[in-house]
Amino acid sequence: MLNKKRGHTCLLVSGMAALLLLMVVLYGTIGPQQASGSVLRPGYLLRGSPLYQLDLSWPQKPELFSGQVFGVAVNQNAGVVYVAQRDPPLTHTLTSFSPLSPSADVPKVLVFSTEGEFLMSWNTTTLEMPHGIFLADAASANPTVWITDVGNGPYGHSVKQYSPSGKLLQVLGASGKAGSGMYPLQFDQPAEIFVHPSGEMYIVDGDGGMNNRLIKLSKDHEVMWMHGEKGQGMAQFYIPHSVTVDDYHRVWVADRGNKRIQVFNSITGEWLGTWGSCFSEDAPYSVRLTPDKKYFVVVQLNTNQISLLEAPPVGLIGQCRVVSVIQLAEEVKPHLVDLDLKTGALYVAEIGAQQAQKFTPFRLGGNFL
Repeated sequence: MLNKKRGHTCLLVSGMAALLLLMVVLYGTIGPQQASGSVLRPGYLLRGSPLYQLDLSWPQKPELFSGQVFGVAVNQNAGVVYVAQRDPPLTHTLTSFSPLSPSADVPKVLVFSTEGEFLMSWNTTTLEMPHGIFLADAASANPTVWITDVGNGPYGHSVKQYSPSGKLLQVLGASGKAGSGMYPLQFDQPAEIFVHPSGEMYIVDGDGGMNNRLIKLSKDHEVMWMHGEKGQGMAQFYIPHSVTVDDYHRVWVADRGNKRIQVFNSITGEWLGTWGSCFSEDAPYSVRLTPDKKYFVVVQLNTNQISLLEAPPVGLIGQCRVVSVIQLAEEVKPHLVDLDLKTGALYVAEIGAQQAQKFTPFRLGGNFL
């Protein structure tokens, strides 16, 4: 009789262990996780097809994050990740993240390897309030880092190019002077930049300032076309926040204030369509393509979600379709993202959690996703 009870007990324990293992595989973690140091590693849940899982080993020293993390950029060839952060605020609300005056105590850029090793920090004084960050010319011998600065001091309202070690190379816009001028070019809180391999640039200018513009520049920084009218109509914007370009000459813009993504022809600037049905609860903050070009990665800050949307084929915009959702913990506040184009790893800048996190793709049959 005693042996039978032990057998039932062992069977029950084995069943519970198997169920727990299954949940870990499907959801990556059960509740919040505490990494080394004092930084909280929030839990998350997956809905739909499980395409990504959290890498709790990255970075190796999360306690190095010392401010609000706004942006992240990956050099997949060098295996390097750049994280842009600002001074933490005294207080914040769900929709307001107003930092203190810039402090030299918080390095504006932290540099890690894709394996999580801390490499260096930029102690530059030429950055006030970094917002978007983009790695250009990754395949060349001289990659550079572009950062949009939304600060109100002498270095703000500009888009700046840096060397990988943090040396300022050039500045677009009139530093410290907000404006809407085109000749010379001025910005007011530029949100993000996307640099095409051709050298052409796409800038969304207007993280809450006077401008609501999508600007295309030539590789020589001459204006090629622009959409710059505030509103809710076609090719109008209200807080354009993120921009990316696909292989079919289409520009995708996260039109945050209007809770939609707008699409344009990258050559002519012609308006091609709008996605809005996926964003009834919260606006898109970031838009990036996965390396296989099958999905757009879109984050929604206030609902703490990372969504993967099916990328439409050439000649079709259609309606957006959500394939998978990563539901982050409350108050994480994901902001902007970038992807490793070699491995497919997803890096997420999180304002509320004051950290960046890495998600790795599930691989089926040895292929990405």
